[in-house]
This record gives sequence, structure tokens and C-alpha cells, in this order.
Amino acid sequence: MTSRGRGGRPDLAAITLAASREAGGVPPGLLGDYLPAVVDAFGSGRRLSAAELAGYARSGEQAAEGGVALGGLVDLYLSATWRLWRELPLETDSLTVLRAAVLAVLHAADDAVEAAASGFERAYLSVARREEAERREFFEDLLSGRGGVSDLMNRGERLGLRLAGPHQVMVVGATDGDGSVSPAGIHIDAVVAEAAGPSSSLVLSRHGRLVVIVGSAGGEAATVARALAGALARQAAGRSASAREPGPAGPSWRIALGRSYPGPSGVVRSYDEAADALDVAQRLGLADEVVRAADLLIYQVLLRDRAAITDLVQTLLTPLAQARGGAAPLLATLDAYYARGGVAAAAARDLHLSVRTVTYRLARVRDLTGRDPAWPADALALQVAVIGARMLDWPATPLERA
Repeated sequence: MTSRGRGGRPDLAAITLAASREAGGVPPGLLGDYLPAVVDAFGSGRRLSAAELAGYARSGEQAAEGGVALGGLVDLYLSATWRLWRELPLETDSLTVLRAAVLAVLHAADDAVEAAASGFERAYLSVARREEAERREFFEDLLSGRGGVSDLMNRGERLGLRLAGPHQVMVVGATDGDGSVSPAGIHIDAVVAEAAGPSSSLVLSRHGRLVVIVGSAGGEAATVARALAGALARQAAGRSASAREPGPAGPSWRIALGRSYPGPSGVVRSYDEAADALDVAQRLGLADEVVRAADLLIYQVLLRDRAAITDLVQTLLTPLAQARGGAAPLLATLDAYYARGGVAAAAARDLHLSVRTVTYRLARVRDLTGRDPAWPADALALQVAVIGARMLDWPATPLERA
């Protein structure tokens, strides 16, 4: 089927519509005056002018801003070109004339597509930067509690985050150095989106940490946490293998999960819980890669009354500093002893010490503090004080005045 108009001339409007359909419905207006320019180049052998190329670059910008894929835009131009070519009159027996006509059309197509693609790329980068700025502004407003509820929900909807339902927040931080985590080589957005399934999700960095918001109608957050943990573990293993060095004894990062709450204010609450849980896990030096705020509530309760826990540590544990070698070995022994349910032999194995050494240290604790680590009433106070010392980083850090 041909697309010829009156007088045997190509029907440019029909060709344009057919090319648009073949390109998947790309707006035909993005061709601009491309087809008349090709017809003129075919007849005269001229190259497309700078003004014409600037017009096609603007078409590329419009395509990017309108959400048209670059492949669709290129398909539109090339489909229009070959459809036009078969309708152009080639009334000559001269190979030289034919070659010149072919080159004129090919040059026009090449120049126009290059101009359109360049305009598309410029606009696409601009759109991407603008969207990233909007994401970050929304993210900060959401986690800082700024803005009205309806405004946050509308903005979140545009970013694919349906805040009306329950959401959980997880925070990923490094366990060493400055606490920042930079998962180079990991497509975090893709990992989170695949693990979250149909649930909405959003990933950004804040204060050197990764923050992930996930819809939590079911167990999506736990699934995402496992997927992130796996990706980070593979990255760490790859780095160790490339450096031909053994990996660290524990994870170089940790993921903390807040609890699930609905609405924008629920996201803020879950984020605060996750950030607090990560800080507590760092202070306690937990070996777990993934920690839950719900499992660390007792520690967060202790930290809320910092003056009280400082007073407890100061009252019960500072006498241990009088021991030979200071308080640290005795604190480590108490920690291992209570972690093993008050079994000295098990604590000794964990500490790589003899049972005699452990029992001697426990006796020194009793002598210096007047509290018996094995007596239930004294054991509770000592265990809470030991936890408090770890969270306050004592004795490495001097205690504040209670």
C-alpha cells in the first residue's frame, strides 16, 4: 500500500501517522518538519540546516519531558524515513544521480536522529536532576515532619509511595569508621523494588546512611532487609576476594528496622525507631547484621534516662577501676557470664579463659562492689549496669556528671 497524495506526491500526513503507529504511538508531532525537509534534500541534495536540526533537538527535549522513550523517538524518525523513501519518485537511469539521492536521504536521517537524540539526552538529564531534587526535598520533609499530611501524601503518591497504608523504615549504617555506608556497585533501588514486590518503596541516603521506606502490608520489610543483607554481604566478599585479604570478623554494616505504622507521621516514628536501634546496636557492638527496634526496646528505655543509667554505672561499677588491669576485663567477664545464663564454664569458653580465671574475676567483682554476681537481686542490678556501661562506652569514655 502506497501513501501518495495528489499529483503522485507522497502523502506526508499519512506517512507520519503510519510511522507513529509503528513506533508504538509516539506523538507524530515530534517529527516536526522532518519529512518536508527530507523531500527537499532528496530533490536538491542539500544537508539539513542548523535551524532545522535545532528544531529536531527541541523535539527530542519534548519527548524526554513527555515520558517518550529514546528508542521510540528514534523508531519514529527511521520508520518515517523508510516509508517516505519508497514513495519518492526515482525517475532516472543514472547510477550517479541515484547514489546522490540515497546519500541525501541517509544524511538527513542521520543528522536529524542525532539532533533529536542529543536534545533528548539533555532534557532527560535535566528531568532526572529535577526529579532527584524533588525526591530529596520530599524525603527530608517527610522524615523531618515538615509539611501538611495531605501535601506529603500527594507528593508521595507521585513518587510511588502510598503513605495512607502502614510502612516500615530501615536504616543501613556502617559499623566502623564514620558510620557512613556507600554500597558501590549495588543497585539498591533495584534490590529493594524486587524484594518489596508490589508494595511501594523509596530509597535515599541521609547523614551518610541508607534509608529505605517500604510498604508493610505483610512481611515486605523483612524480605527487603534479607535481600539488602545478602547484597551487602556479596559486596563485602567480593572486595575481600579482590584484595586477597580475609574479610572482617563481623559485618562492616548493619540494618535496623523500625516498627510498622500508618501515615506520614508513622514513617517518621518508624524512622526514629530504626535510627535509635542502629545507634544502640552500634554501642552494644552486636554481631547481628539485622536488628529490630522491637527487640531493643529495653536498651532504648535505659538510654532515655541517661542520668539514671549514668548514676547506676557510677555507683555500682566505678569501684572495678581499682582492680589490676582496670575495669574492662571484669566488665567483659560479667557480660559473658550473664550472656551464658550465669554459667561460668560457658563464659570461660567464650572468653578463651580458664574457669578458674572467670571465677576469680567474679569474686573480685563481689569484693570491690559488695554485690554478688550469682545472687539474683545483685545480678539484676549488675547486669543492667553492665549494659549501661556498654551503651555509655565506659570505661573508655569518662562518665558524665549524673
